[in-house]
Amino acid sequence: MTRTMALHQTDYAAVSGAVAAQQGGTIGFDDVSVTYGGTVVLDSLSLTVKAGEIVSLIGPSGSGKTTALRAVAGFVRPSAGRITIGARDVTDVPPYERNIGMVVQNYALFPHMRVDENVAFGLRAKGVPQDVIRARVPECLAMVGMGAYARRYPRELSGGQQQRVAIARAIAPKPQVLLLDEPLSALDAQIRRSMLDELAKLHRELPSLTVLYVTHDQSEALTLANHIGIMRDGKLRAFGDSRSLFRHPPNRFAAEFLGRANLVPVTTLHRSSDGMASVRHQSGPMVAVNHYGIAGGTDCLLCIRPHDFKLEKTDRTTNTMRGRVLSVQWQGDVHNVTVDVDGVEVRLSSAPIKEPPAPGDKIEIHFDPSDVTLVPEDGRHG
Repeated sequence: MTRTMALHQTDYAAVSGAVAAQQGGTIGFDDVSVTYGGTVVLDSLSLTVKAGEIVSLIGPSGSGKTTALRAVAGFVRPSAGRITIGARDVTDVPPYERNIGMVVQNYALFPHMRVDENVAFGLRAKGVPQDVIRARVPECLAMVGMGAYARRYPRELSGGQQQRVAIARAIAPKPQVLLLDEPLSALDAQIRRSMLDELAKLHRELPSLTVLYVTHDQSEALTLANHIGIMRDGKLRAFGDSRSLFRHPPNRFAAEFLGRANLVPVTTLHRSSDGMASVRHQSGPMVAVNHYGIAGGTDCLLCIRPHDFKLEKTDRTTNTMRGRVLSVQWQGDVHNVTVDVDGVEVRLSSAPIKEPPAPGDKIEIHFDPSDVTLVPEDGRHG
């Protein structure tokens, strides 16, 4: 028996596992820039995605998030910097040699192939033995809940079903890295929620798989990602674990883009040793978390999430704002109220209110000190 024949008869999972163990699935951006026709679309990105993590890049259109993902895939050549996957520098490695899987928003299934043929395509391209393909394809389809649809054509499937097949095809060759480029944007809201559950379940079944997920939808990022990167104008503006980045955004843009925070101008009076600070606002004295250690006498922003406001009457004298109701919207399971507080519009979200205020009413709203945080106005920490 030749060495090649012996390799073809070796268990495919064992070979793939050995490669993954040797190289790992860490993605590294080392000062990566990309230019198109002299225009910088990705500007000096340095970022590490640890093996086995889900990292989401979010940001408005034109922020550079998709360009970063395409650079990892090998579809875009950096004008400066290096990209690594595991121990390998892949900056000059062609896409088909990078051991990645990729799913895009328009499914990109081959219409003339059945579902099982689509999933098997990458395996056949890699020269995987037929008996391994016959075992691997049903396994991947079962992971995404599409085992019963193997003999159908893409045209016979819904959008959500087609995207499940695209994911199965991407993971079939056992890639180190899975790249997801707005994979749910073409689906309706209910199917999108279901697909988020499927992706979370998939990662639980494949915990060593590294996932780089690009989306404009902050709720998708918060639901799935271990860490989130927020991009604007080709630059990484903020990066951190999902919970910390949501609770303690480092700058105005991060606070506004992730979670639509209310940002109220205040001035710190003094900071205390317990990580809090007293601040001055026209409505009265306030206390907030001073995560970034902003010095006393500094103008900054009080970051309040809409759901952290309370409408119930209270005897508290601190952390209370007074304003005039501008609008009230009922959305079934939530009331959204917009209030003018000293010329600043703030939004609050509440469970359905039995007797909601009316536009023009003067009201008091309050919040707990531990629920709000101070954000540096210019993004620099004091």
